[in-house]
Amino acid sequence: MTPNTAPQSSSAAALDALSPLDGRYAAKLDALRPFLSETGLMHARVQVEVAWFIALSDLGLPEFPALPAAARDALHAWVADFGSTQAAQIKAIERTTNHDVKAVEYWLKERSAALPAVAPYAEFFHFACTSEDINNTAHGLMLSGARRHVLLPLLQRVLRRLLELTAELAEQPMLSRTHGQTASPTTLGKEFANVAHRLHRAIAAIESVQLTAKMNGAVGNYNAHLAAYPDVDWEAFARGVVESLGLTFNPYTIQIEPHDAMAELFDAVARANTILIDLSRDVWGYISWGYFKQKTKAGEIGSSTMPHKVNPIDFENAEGNLGVANALLRHLSDKLPISRFQRDLTDSTVLRNMGVALGHSVLAWDSLLRGLDKLLVHPQRLEEDLDAAWEVLAEAVQTVMRRHGLPNPYEQLKELTRGKEITAESMRAFIRGLDLPDADKQRLLQLTPARYTGAAAALARRLAAAG
Repeated sequence: MTPNTAPQSSSAAALDALSPLDGRYAAKLDALRPFLSETGLMHARVQVEVAWFIALSDLGLPEFPALPAAARDALHAWVADFGSTQAAQIKAIERTTNHDVKAVEYWLKERSAALPAVAPYAEFFHFACTSEDINNTAHGLMLSGARRHVLLPLLQRVLRRLLELTAELAEQPMLSRTHGQTASPTTLGKEFANVAHRLHRAIAAIESVQLTAKMNGAVGNYNAHLAAYPDVDWEAFARGVVESLGLTFNPYTIQIEPHDAMAELFDAVARANTILIDLSRDVWGYISWGYFKQKTKAGEIGSSTMPHKVNPIDFENAEGNLGVANALLRHLSDKLPISRFQRDLTDSTVLRNMGVALGHSVLAWDSLLRGLDKLLVHPQRLEEDLDAAWEVLAEAVQTVMRRHGLPNPYEQLKELTRGKEITAESMRAFIRGLDLPDADKQRLLQLTPARYTGAAAALARRLAAAG
């Protein structure tokens, strides 16, 4: 469930924003804002408090009878209708309390005064809870919603585009470069397949993280709960509330949930980002070599002084934002699982940057998608590089020589090719002089750099077909 937050796009406010995520790039992050903004946090807190309150009413406590259906519907409506207006009301209370979670509790109590079936039991809001019981569960809901509705769908779009390019370019030969030097050819489609396969695994890792939560009191031992109701199985009750919210219950904690699951999620996102940095840099290089041209847009300017420029800005923006995202994500995953003794507050301010870290990721993925959609293959340029690299066939020739037991095959080809300019004629002249079976000799003579791509096309087609 998401709060009813309208996109904030005042041009003056955008120009005054300290973060480009809320300034220059604000519109690109509207989908993430309902989950990871402060309004999103307040909304999730309200959802947790209401879930705890209703569950308490069903526990059979003598002082708190089961709520009637109309009261439950009204409470659920508070969650469903939560938006910027309600967030501003809570913020106004916080100016007095100087405590954000207590402000939510007071807001709930104030609203309950208008519900006769709820008002007498208002003190059961936040009953036996420490702030972290509400916050950690709220953070789990925020991340779960952002993952389901924003992160995974966008990453899946990137993956689908990579698979489309894999299929379209499966047969397009390309000169490889290992250590920056000419190497055995591949196909463009196979190179996109390599990235798609890596990204598929990374997405699965993001999806598989079980987000955990706890609701066990000030130091994780249900002290206050048992003081009030010693005969209640509070652990089972807390587990039920947490799991009803779609999260995984953590039974062993200090005051704070240790954030290990958060760290797993942030590490998983960072791993996907690292793969996409690799992609961004490679495509940038292919564009600079002329392997790809880019679709142009009327009115756009590539350089303030060089009119011909069509810069690979989408891949540069992606790389830059992926780097910023990973710096933050790795700090979050390194810092959040560490807390002095039973609790310190260093996690609180750091957690407020979840949206910043994931926002830079989303911004990067969006840039990458736009860049991939602009690519236009330049086959002639690819063919020129292949035709100028006949030395790459040395691998094939010396391997066939090995098969038939010819003397010093590697050394002969090294002498022929290393540091020397090789042409089609010089390579074929060498092959004609070899004592090889005629069928193998003819096969080598028919070989060109563009045809020496091994199973690249088949591997690319297979992955694209598997989807």
